[in-house]
Amino acid sequence: MSKQPPSAGSTDLAALAGDLRIAVSKLVRRAREHSTAGDFTPAQKSVLVHLERDGPATVSALARAEHVKPQSMRITVGSLEALGVVKGEADPGDGRKTLIDLTPSFRRTLQANRAAKEDWLIRAFQAQLSAQEQATLAAAVELLQRLADF
Repeated sequence: MSKQPPSAGSTDLAALAGDLRIAVSKLVRRAREHSTAGDFTPAQKSVLVHLERDGPATVSALARAEHVKPQSMRITVGSLEALGVVKGEADPGDGRKTLIDLTPSFRRTLQANRAAKEDWLIRAFQAQLSAQEQATLAAAVELLQRLADF
């Protein structure tokens, strides 16, 4: 990471991008240390995030959302079902379709993992950052959210 912040008006964007990438990656790794999440593949994680964010979906809808073939998505969903983290139920609007959703127990696991990560972050904020730095971080989070939505 950079040793000194650049002076106003002369921000080295390449260095800033590299520093931010490293800092965020390290922060994510540290937060993961404080959770008990299972070892999921990237495809499984993507499906879990989709289901949590958008609710139940058919295998076909998940495949479209993840830009994969339905056959590949069936394999991913099948592996998640075997782990007990998702379940399929008949679509109330069309009984021929099956909606895949997170199991209640896995939702509780997600909430517990999220709470553990947030508890760690709160303790880190309190131990490492002054009130002014916490306010600066709050402003930075807004900027990071804008970048993430770009």
